[in-house]
Amino acid sequence: MTPYVGQAIRRKEDPRMISGRANYTDDISLPGMLHAAIVRSPEAHAAIVSIDKSAAEQRSGVVAVLTGEDMAPDFASGLPMAWDPPGVDINVPDHWPLKRGEVKHVGDPVAVVVAVDRYLAVDAAEDVIVEYDPKPVVVDPEAALEDGAPLVWEQFGTNKTHEWAVGGGDVAAALEAADVVVEQRVPNHRTSGAPIEPRAAIGEPRAESLTLYSTTQIPHIARLLLAGMLDMPEDKLRVIAPDVGGGFGAKLQVYGEEALVLALARRLGRAVKWTESRSEHMTTSHHGRDQIAYVTLGAKRDGTLTGLKVRIVADLGAYMQLLTPFIPELGFPVMGGCYRFDAIDVHFTGVFTNKMCTDAIRGAGRPEATYWIELTMDKLARELDMDPLELRRRNFIPKEEFPFETKLGIVYDSGDYHGSLDRLLENFDIEGFRREQAELREKGIHRGVGFSTWVEVCGLAPSRAVGPQGVGLQAAFWESAMVRVHPSGSATVYTGTSPHGQGLDTSFAQIAADRLGIDPENVDVLHGDTDQGPWGWGTYGSRSLSVGGEAVAKAAEKVQAKAKRICAALLEASPDDIELADGRFQVRGSPDKAKTMAEIAFAAHVPPQELPAEIEPGLEENSFYDPENFVFPFGAHACIVDVDVETGKVQVVRYVAVDDCGPAINPMLIDGQVHGGIVHAIGQALYEQIVYDEDGQLVTGTFVDYALPTAAEVPSFETDRTETPSPVNSLGVKGIGEAGTIAATPAVTAAVIDALQPFGVEWLDMPHTPMRVWNAIHGHGHGNGHGPPSLGEHGMGSAGSGPSSPDEGGAP
Repeated sequence: MTPYVGQAIRRKEDPRMISGRANYTDDISLPGMLHAAIVRSPEAHAAIVSIDKSAAEQRSGVVAVLTGEDMAPDFASGLPMAWDPPGVDINVPDHWPLKRGEVKHVGDPVAVVVAVDRYLAVDAAEDVIVEYDPKPVVVDPEAALEDGAPLVWEQFGTNKTHEWAVGGGDVAAALEAADVVVEQRVPNHRTSGAPIEPRAAIGEPRAESLTLYSTTQIPHIARLLLAGMLDMPEDKLRVIAPDVGGGFGAKLQVYGEEALVLALARRLGRAVKWTESRSEHMTTSHHGRDQIAYVTLGAKRDGTLTGLKVRIVADLGAYMQLLTPFIPELGFPVMGGCYRFDAIDVHFTGVFTNKMCTDAIRGAGRPEATYWIELTMDKLARELDMDPLELRRRNFIPKEEFPFETKLGIVYDSGDYHGSLDRLLENFDIEGFRREQAELREKGIHRGVGFSTWVEVCGLAPSRAVGPQGVGLQAAFWESAMVRVHPSGSATVYTGTSPHGQGLDTSFAQIAADRLGIDPENVDVLHGDTDQGPWGWGTYGSRSLSVGGEAVAKAAEKVQAKAKRICAALLEASPDDIELADGRFQVRGSPDKAKTMAEIAFAAHVPPQELPAEIEPGLEENSFYDPENFVFPFGAHACIVDVDVETGKVQVVRYVAVDDCGPAINPMLIDGQVHGGIVHAIGQALYEQIVYDEDGQLVTGTFVDYALPTAAEVPSFETDRTETPSPVNSLGVKGIGEAGTIAATPAVTAAVIDALQPFGVEWLDMPHTPMRVWNAIHGHGHGNGHGPPSLGEHGMGSAGSGPSSPDEGGAP
């Protein structure tokens, strides 16, 4: 029988999703449920002088209007931040679900209105009159570090949140030994996660307990932290993540609104629902990226890399959320890319500004690192007059040297970087492209190609490396699974991961089915409910398969071992002689002496004969898996774009991706994840940007202003794979959910720069909007990475600032 692992089985989840039978948080309606609307600050920085609730309270159907001061007794602590790195002090301000005293960014919550329906609550929220005393605003992270800059938090006396550094080797000596040194300022602008389903939360009181329904990626973590905020026993709080319509990291968070609906439910004795609007999502769901990297790269004249020095300024916004200060540093394990270096030195500076917090958005630190190293490699190739792919090949870590320890002390598990690039070039004729490019230029068509050879750190994570005894996250990152085989022979898998589009109902069923000898259709995968199955750490960081899937495999293997013992007793054979073959447990070499899983499972629950005393009734097992190392997927991507030099519009006309995530569990799921990741990155490269003006006002608060790519903006992607197993887990797998997002932004940017070579353009900041490209072609744009651009092109000139005109930020 062909193993189910490796087959492109259609997703088990999809029938209910595409037929309207899914159950999302906002679909849930509970008896007597109330609805909450939040009054938010229109000011970027101001003292709260007064709040007049009277008009709202007088509206019929309004149950409560509460401020931060009113709800102070409801919370034992503010929203948590989970990073405490050894030897590093981080300025962490109080962060309450409703603000007290001051607001720090547009959208800060100052009051909540609870009413019998959502529309009444929203209308009543308009009646709450808040008087503000505006204060000076700072939105540019580099300006925020200057002497005399307005302070976001006066209590700290600085806008600097923290500094953190990592390095290996003598970088000064390595750069001194270089024949060529290139430098580049690389902004990576602020973006939104923008999942199709906005956030929503329902708090429901049940006797002495509370239940939270939430659009979360981390139900178990949310329960732990929210129980602490509410000063209640963890066992009295249940968190349920029903179907979740995408997350992309924006739902890897414990938000104030979740704490708020629980506190309101407890206070009012009725269920309370809150669902954010799209504008609320853009304003107050955490943002991503927003870094400026100053990169210095040294090499010998023959292209051999010597040293890498990077100085990163990270705009963290006004508050610390769960992982806010850690996310910029999360990319450090792969900040040497696929390449050998004699020395690497990386330094991070976090900065407060009057903006919404940043935190994890798809890739979380890895896209930023890949972006600057790949584009700086291209710049070095131009300086050396060397083919950029040859420069990469010359510096790739050879496959024979894996596991490979980098200068940062990180051990890459396995890799074949030459192999993935070779496979890419089997699908992409570079010499033919250059001939075509020259012919098209003569016709006035400016076509370019860009490449990205990427490596990612994922499979978060070995607890010893990232937990309290490692880099200081106050968490562990093992994962759990329980596999239960029912008397009829069907099975249920309980997982501590919490998917939101990854297809885990299918891939986990495939893993379990092969080990149990049953069909995946007879395996039900349950997740997202803290009252079902063992404790788990959730879904993020491309960890679900390599950590959660491995836990499922180990639990299923325990069940298989017990099934073999039961089968041996039924067949009067030795357990060592029992094998699983062709979907049956049989005596090795005697296929006529066999039992199905259904027969074994029934015997485990209703023994037809006395089983050995050491065999307990039932057929279920748990597994808790903490990996020994990260996993490091890799690949090579190529992007072709056409640039209309009359309008500056960029069109992606071809995209080829070769990725290596180890052996495929389900090739269809891999393609789906790669496709989505590439589109996400094309969005950042060409269209998407969160923009604040100089007064801290968000000017991209809707999809009218924040442009997302659609199917009309992207070609059909060409995907291929190599398979290099990881030695870290028994499945040999690595993550793939963030691969396209990590690889594609440098490939797209390099393609645009290549297309504009006849115009002398050697650098262009993202997003490559028509105005920005047109200005670069005609010599009006600054986006060369050497200094702050003008207000007219980039708004305030910071990584997180951006266009204030519709030509810059509008829809494509």
